[in-house]
Amino acid sequence: MEKGKHWLRPFIGSFRYKLILTSIACLLVPTLITLSVSNVLTRDAVQEQAEKNAQEQLKLIEGYLTGLFDNMLNISNYIIADPDMNVILKEQAAGKEYTGENAEYREFADRYEITSKIDNISIIGERTYVTILLPNGRFFINYLLHEYDPRLLFEEPWFPDLEGLTGMAAYWVEAEPSPYLYEKAAGRQQISVARTLRRPNQRVYAYVVVTVPDNQIESIFERLGTGHEVMLVDGENRVMSHLDAGRIGERLTYLSDEPEESSIVELDGERYLVAQHAAGIKDWKLVLLTPYKDAVHQINHIFQTVFAFQVIAFTVFLIVLVLLIRAFTKPLVSLGKLALTVERGNLEVRSRMKGRDEIGRLGRQFDQMLDRIKQMIAEITEEQSRKRKAELRMLQAQINPHFLFNVLNSIRMKVLRKGDKESAEMLSSLSRLLRMTIDRDEETITLHEEVSTAIDYVNLMNMRQKESVTLSVAISSEAMLAQVPRFFLQPVIENALIHGFQQRSGTILVSAEVEGKTLRIAVRDDGTGMRPAAVTHLRNRLKREELPTGEGDHRSGFSGIGLTNVNERMRIRFGDAFEMHIDSEEGSGTTVTMFVPF
Repeated sequence: MEKGKHWLRPFIGSFRYKLILTSIACLLVPTLITLSVSNVLTRDAVQEQAEKNAQEQLKLIEGYLTGLFDNMLNISNYIIADPDMNVILKEQAAGKEYTGENAEYREFADRYEITSKIDNISIIGERTYVTILLPNGRFFINYLLHEYDPRLLFEEPWFPDLEGLTGMAAYWVEAEPSPYLYEKAAGRQQISVARTLRRPNQRVYAYVVVTVPDNQIESIFERLGTGHEVMLVDGENRVMSHLDAGRIGERLTYLSDEPEESSIVELDGERYLVAQHAAGIKDWKLVLLTPYKDAVHQINHIFQTVFAFQVIAFTVFLIVLVLLIRAFTKPLVSLGKLALTVERGNLEVRSRMKGRDEIGRLGRQFDQMLDRIKQMIAEITEEQSRKRKAELRMLQAQINPHFLFNVLNSIRMKVLRKGDKESAEMLSSLSRLLRMTIDRDEETITLHEEVSTAIDYVNLMNMRQKESVTLSVAISSEAMLAQVPRFFLQPVIENALIHGFQQRSGTILVSAEVEGKTLRIAVRDDGTGMRPAAVTHLRNRLKREELPTGEGDHRSGFSGIGLTNVNERMRIRFGDAFEMHIDSEEGSGTTVTMFVPF
């Protein structure tokens, strides 16, 4: 018995094994039940009911839309049937002239008779534009003339078609951009109906045009609510009215020729229920476009019982799953919080986990890793400290004895010849330079001290040169107090003296300023400069961070440590935050720019 338990122990104590068994038990059972029940039921009834509901919605919209179109026809019918208006219209069409006493009043009375009536019949509800246009160009309107000149109707491409109207026939004008000033400013479309008034001899004496902007149709579409697209399309399946003005004019290729038909189409990777219904005008149709999943969701009462059972079953299993996984993963959560604490820089925390499963072993390994990291950080810190001290000692030991001999010999010769103040100053510069090199152990000094050392160095070098080099300094007061590594300027200036001027006179400009969190230091000379190939070679050498080999580097210089050594030293101290740029043109000098974290 004990032997059997020993064989099962790795599986029973495994966190993964517990989690897998629990997940399978809590997810597989309700999934199998759901699939079994769903396979028994049919979904054909769902689609049929969705199509029926869509047709009912379209019939409701068609009712509102029919009311709007009937109102337009009723306005035109009222004008056609009103005898008083027709008498005036016939007289006006015949060219009646108002003369004699009270001519202006009688003309005003006739115009007022017509305009007041068309105002009264169109004042109820949304704004409707009514135009009575006579063949001789006279007109009566219920809007201001500056909004639209009704005589422009003669120029409409559909206007000649009105001559073919007889009796009570009406001509419906499909959607077109509205020319009325207010509606045009809003970017709206319009739909119009036109009628003709004829004499017994069938001659037209007046045209009646009733126009409504498409925002009235859109307000009907909005009653359906969100989640649906409703549109009015013409006989060629082009959109005449839509809540999205950008869709107007679009041709719907997926519509069928049958006005009362529903279908399922796929648009942009999603299935839609498309329902069509005759609009009652010409061959216009109403189209309802609904995401199929939404249409099914609205009528999913067939599956309510099954759904309720699924919810209950999944809820129970989910609660059990959450409780078990919460218990099993509690140590893992604690380990995650511990990792977050370590990420913030605290390496003293430990998990102290003692379990025998995977999480317990992970906790112990995590603790061991922290111990090792802490030990490695201490070793690296000590190594870097020793490296910086050794580097500084190496730099201090790099003084070229031959150079010191030449300098001292030159000073001696000048003292013998003159005994003037200049020689005393040179001795003072040499003394300060040696003191800065040998007697100080600090790794960093102020930029002011570093520049002073560079000035002393140039003074001493000028004594050996045939022609003197001028060192100019342009450093901001803030930059003067910045802490910088010792002797990082001297090798750069030495490089300019030896390679840039070659015993000739010139000027070296040292400038420095603080730019945000960066100290920008530039050393520029007006010497011979370098060829492009030499500049590229030097830049590549800096990128590879090659150190001097020691062969051929001690050329009449103070230390013989070149730009690569300066670059290496600065990167050791500041990392990738330090940058050195070399710019040079042959015959125009060289500029070395250093960007030091401030």
